[in-house]
Amino acid sequence: MKKTCSLFLTLGLIFGFTTIYSSHEVDAKTVIKTYKNCKALNKVYKGGVAISKKTKNKGGKTHYKPFVSKSLYLKNKKSDRDKDGIACER
Repeated sequence: MKKTCSLFLTLGLIFGFTTIYSSHEVDAKTVIKTYKNCKALNKVYKGGVAISKKTKNKGGKTHYKPFVSKSLYLKNKKSDRDKDGIACER
């Protein structure tokens, strides 16, 4: 009985640690995508992509709040026509 309990406890711990480890590994391998144009970017991020939370829109009123990601913005910086720090704002 003790051996069976020890076996299940060991297997549970091993499975728990491998699940935690593999989920962090996936986050580290996330690829930042460069979009061809604003239409493609807005399919995924309706409000566009901002470089930081403090970035203010210069182009007037928008309908959606932009997603904040410095690395994603830098990959798609060519789509920021008014150079305000938000690519493809809508």
